[in-house]
Amino acid sequence: MTEIHPGQRVAVLVDAQNLYHTAQSMHSRNIDYSALLEKAVQDRQLTRAIAYVIRADSPEEESFFEALIDIGFEPKIKDIKTFADGSKKADWDVGMSLDAVTLANHVDTIVLCTGDGDFSRLCSHLRHEGVRVEVMAFQSSTAEELIDAADSFLDLGERHETFLL
Repeated sequence: MTEIHPGQRVAVLVDAQNLYHTAQSMHSRNIDYSALLEKAVQDRQLTRAIAYVIRADSPEEESFFEALIDIGFEPKIKDIKTFADGSKKADWDVGMSLDAVTLANHVDTIVLCTGDGDFSRLCSHLRHEGVRVEVMAFQSSTAEELIDAADSFLDLGERHETFLL
């Protein structure tokens, strides 16, 4: 697969819920989205940066969504669904995958910021299409099959002073 070079066009897709829950449970801290985007792009040409977020009606979330925009992300927001039994669900797996496949013809590299193993098949597909796939997540909560399917993996946990607030 192609190595990193300044002319590469890059898309960054962030599974905000996945990173948030890992950062909170393991470090009791939040993600530094500015540092995350800077490292993901690495002086290449940013084509698109999308943060997939869930609206849970928390008071500080609107300011978080605005901060993502200020950093350079396009937030895609999905409302959390509550079922009759009281259980709640909201995820962006299909939306992120569709966006990645759609963007594949317009970029050289897609950076997936998630540890969710459900994206391993997506990585394999993108690589088959000639797209470099980089994954950034916390190794301790990242599926091995996702790490194996990517061209490169960056463990956010190894550099928590950079990627956590």
